[in-house]
Amino acid sequence: MKDGKIGLAFATAAGLAAIIGAGIFVLSGTAIALAGANALIAFVLVGIVAVIIALEVGELGSIFPKTKGASYSYAYKAFGSEIGFITGIVQYFSYSSGIAVIAIGFGSYLAAILGIAASLSIPFAILLIIGLSVVNLVGIRGALGTDFVLVAIKVVILLAFIAFALLFAFGHHLSATNFLTSPEQGTASSLFAASIVIFFAYAGFQTVSTFTSAVRGGPKRAALAILLAVVISIVLYVLVVFALILLLPTSQYSVSADPLAFALSRASAPEWLLLLTGIGALIATASATIARILSSSRVLYQMAEDRLLPSRIRDFNKERDVAPTAIVISAVIGIVMLFAGNIYTIASISNFGLLFAYIMAGLALIHYRRAGKIGEFKMPGYPILPVIGIIALLLFMIGMPIESLAIGVAILLGSLLVYYALVEKYRKKIIRRRLFR
Repeated sequence: MKDGKIGLAFATAAGLAAIIGAGIFVLSGTAIALAGANALIAFVLVGIVAVIIALEVGELGSIFPKTKGASYSYAYKAFGSEIGFITGIVQYFSYSSGIAVIAIGFGSYLAAILGIAASLSIPFAILLIIGLSVVNLVGIRGALGTDFVLVAIKVVILLAFIAFALLFAFGHHLSATNFLTSPEQGTASSLFAASIVIFFAYAGFQTVSTFTSAVRGGPKRAALAILLAVVISIVLYVLVVFALILLLPTSQYSVSADPLAFALSRASAPEWLLLLTGIGALIATASATIARILSSSRVLYQMAEDRLLPSRIRDFNKERDVAPTAIVISAVIGIVMLFAGNIYTIASISNFGLLFAYIMAGLALIHYRRAGKIGEFKMPGYPILPVIGIIALLLFMIGMPIESLAIGVAILLGSLLVYYALVEKYRKKIIRRRLFR
């Protein structure tokens, strides 16, 4: 980073940090609890959808390499301030509430390592969010440099976990019954429910698109970093879920924030491995929290830069490449969301904004292709893949838990009302648009 640019390895690490910290260490057990062994299928299917979205985001990032708002920016530039404002608000809320999901995982693993009450996971999560907000305030390059080291360490630890599970299973405890799926887990709705949870786990790759202009080699390199992060994550996800089922029958998993520690403890793993995995989980969730705080603050800043939010949020330190006010706001929302319910509930709430933002990104890509605007990176498989991606995202949204869907719709409608209230406050004349000739 001597030239002030971020290399491919650091950019890929930022994407991996946001993905595997949330998915492998925090949500993999929940996916197994919902779909049994079919969670393996769900991880692959959602991974394919994630690859499609990654390709879309890669092309959009190459068209607008200097924007910091990811899907919000693409929707804003394609469809104007109204759709842009709605997309930005729901996307931002998704990112900032997602901070809570990962931080709860950190608190749960730390409580398990220390052998203290699980109720203390929330105070630990609060301390993590505050501490890593300070790290982000130091500057994006410092944060990404930290991410690179943390990602390397946690991948090594994950490989150690997988190796132990294989030795454990094929040594004396291999049992096909571990892969038995109950009638409840074997339904299409259960597979769908697991897929929705898993989608949250893959969503972090868009972090890279919030700093495309800072990646050495330009938009093509940033797009490659996004794609690499998703593909590497798919491989790790499948291997770890397979290892979890080798250690314990699918029936023993439940909605929890520390599935790896739970599986190792039930399998009577050696203390050193429990400690090593716990440390890896702390590192993973910490690096994912860094990435979430970073990406959420940059979306909020970009909305303010586009004059859709108050000028105070446009506070930006060019030397450190950070938006201090936006970082503080994201941290506060992340802390508040810690008290919104269990990890499944919070992840589902966060998912609505992710799904909506990615749908708008797909529509934006179609808009720009039709307008003849193509960047340095061109997504293959157009227009079939974008259409498949949009349909899959709509199905995920329809299949969300009713409470989470209701909250998401309320946020969407609320942002629409706020937008029109602000429009009416500041404009002097009525604008009538003719939609048809």
